[in-house]
Amino acid sequence: MKQRVAILGSTGSIGVQTLDIIRENSDDFEVITLTANHNWERLARQAIEFDADSVVIADETKYEPLKQALADYPIKVYAGEEAIAQCAAASNIDVVVNALVGYAGLTPTVRAIENGKKIALANKETLVVGGETVMRMAMEHNVPIIPIDSEHSAIFQCLMGEVSPLRRLIITCSGGSLRDLPADRLADVTVEQALRHPQWNMGAKITIDSATLVNKGFEVIEAHWLFGVDADRISVIQHPQSIVHSMVEFEDGAIKAQLGTPDMHTPISFALLFPHRAARSNDSFSFADNPTLTFQEVDRVKYPALDIAYDCLRRGGTAACTMNGANEVAVAAFLGGRCSYLDIVRTIEYALSKATFKAHPTLEDYAASNDEARSIAAGFLSI
Repeated sequence: MKQRVAILGSTGSIGVQTLDIIRENSDDFEVITLTANHNWERLARQAIEFDADSVVIADETKYEPLKQALADYPIKVYAGEEAIAQCAAASNIDVVVNALVGYAGLTPTVRAIENGKKIALANKETLVVGGETVMRMAMEHNVPIIPIDSEHSAIFQCLMGEVSPLRRLIITCSGGSLRDLPADRLADVTVEQALRHPQWNMGAKITIDSATLVNKGFEVIEAHWLFGVDADRISVIQHPQSIVHSMVEFEDGAIKAQLGTPDMHTPISFALLFPHRAARSNDSFSFADNPTLTFQEVDRVKYPALDIAYDCLRRGGTAACTMNGANEVAVAAFLGGRCSYLDIVRTIEYALSKATFKAHPTLEDYAASNDEARSIAAGFLSI
């Protein structure tokens, strides 16, 4: 029987690659719902190709052109963030691929869990913001959360079949687009520079987060919630080649690593087909073409966001929610030319110093914390 799939964020990088996997495995999957933020043209093309039952466009101003584009097809058209959450919970869905960007991914994940859906998770903010609540709910509802992030997929694969305790998780880090730029030149970084990632082809926000290492800090938080490992046993090591996606060290000193080319199709297919692997036609990895794999410690002065994320993880509560909200505002401002690159981390630090802290937050507290962080960040940047 085919798995019935909803892809939240189908027009972004992860969503497009997810559809590649479904196209290659059409006997295993049926696309039911596709959602997008603004890109109604691509959403319409995807819905037609995959004969989707329904589509949702978050930007309600794009509802009419989307509806017109699909007028000749039996595809239901909805708009708004609440409609996305409702589709994630729909009875005709088996698997929800959450490839949304930012805080917007939290509510659909919660709704999917409440309704017993398997979740293939690419939206790390779901666990950064509300990890304690989300993982507790997943256990209560017996819902599997399979990570799509290459680092967490690598750790998940390394842990498969293991019954002995681990010593630590080792998350690899490319260093992002600015890894070869001296720290004293970061003040002059342009948007174009920050968006030129040397290995990965990703969306704009995550590429900037990769440059600041906010993304890596969030991956540390996500790893804590996914694998139940405390902050002191999660390490980050810089690995410029992005071939080793992450590692696990066990109590006897053995280290397992998952390696492969920097291609998100692999972790996506693993999440969708788990516990099986896809039979893909891609070329085999060549060690001869990649003779040197290097590793080095992360420069914590150049990349202060990493330690900020560790601090948020140790504090718990709404700290990481505040960090995420402030970061989303600052990154959008940087991409829009309204602040400097260094202002991103400054904004995060300022928001954390001013925001209300709740040690044991509810979902409503997360929403309030997110709103407050965004407001503080906007005030700090005068936008």
